[in-house]
Amino acid sequence: MKLKSLDNNKVYVIAEIGVNHNSDIKKAKKLIKIAKNIGADCVKFQAFKASELTTMNCGLAQYQKKTKFEGQYEMLKKYELKDRQISHLFKFSKKIKIDFLLSIFDESSYGIDKNLNTKFIKIPSGEITNYPLLKLCSKSKKEIILSTGASNIKEIDYALRILKKKNVVLLHCNSAYPSPIEDININNILTLRKKFKKVVGLSDHSKSTIVPAISVGAGARFIEKHITLDNKMLGPDHSSSLNPKDFKEMVQNIRLAEKSMGSYEKKVSKSEKKNLKIIRKYIVARKIIKKGERFSKKNICPKRSNGGISAINWKKIIGNKANKNYEKDEKI
Repeated sequence: MKLKSLDNNKVYVIAEIGVNHNSDIKKAKKLIKIAKNIGADCVKFQAFKASELTTMNCGLAQYQKKTKFEGQYEMLKKYELKDRQISHLFKFSKKIKIDFLLSIFDESSYGIDKNLNTKFIKIPSGEITNYPLLKLCSKSKKEIILSTGASNIKEIDYALRILKKKNVVLLHCNSAYPSPIEDININNILTLRKKFKKVVGLSDHSKSTIVPAISVGAGARFIEKHITLDNKMLGPDHSSSLNPKDFKEMVQNIRLAEKSMGSYEKKVSKSEKKNLKIIRKYIVARKIIKKGERFSKKNICPKRSNGGISAINWKKIIGNKANKNYEKDEKI
């Protein structure tokens, strides 16, 4: 499947700022600038209203318990962006020429995204069973990115049937923060690609800068990764995010992986042609051979000789008579 908004020769790198702005618009803009400068294609924020996202008494996830908050509502209320702030960040991103993306969670955040000229709608992993949201997104003309963390094939299939859209990108994801390397299961990218015939990618929550590059080899065309100004900042996602230095290294690894994928056609490359005569074996005299003497494994052998008759022709040469005298190591 091809996406009209995707350069099919380039992996699309999303810098997930999420709530790592810590409710500080200056920090948010600084992260956008950094993401642009270190090679990300897009920045992503989260659009939600705490009152619509969680109940007042919903507890924290295990990784969120390191924060000072006592519950989901209190935490989310702290990081909730106002509509005008999201609009401001969108305009700022457009100004410095980096794509802008929102994770949406409900009808309200869908409405916010609808008013922005973004390429994609992002449905996070936690919303893959949110029927009302999926149904709403099915009406959008935008292409959809759907994360699949903590879900199974049946749930993904059902979500896609609700969306009823061909242009859906599926992101494999492990919804643990940070994700243990042994639970990332990059092979799932191949599974999603084969099962659903969609453009696929990886939403990675590991601390690794190499895992996303490896996923490119499995066919990932989108990479999403959290970015933070400082891993020691207070907040739910900072410790499992990459700082600017590590994020830049990750992008460089992705670009190397992307470049190394190359062609599906197996042939001699331009760089290999220079060495072809040096690395291949050719038929040479094992010892002095007199004119009229028959070639045999006793008097000829395959060696590197910078050209000559290829050793693949061995059977054609054996038994023939020498039409001249040969010195040892001379090409036949």
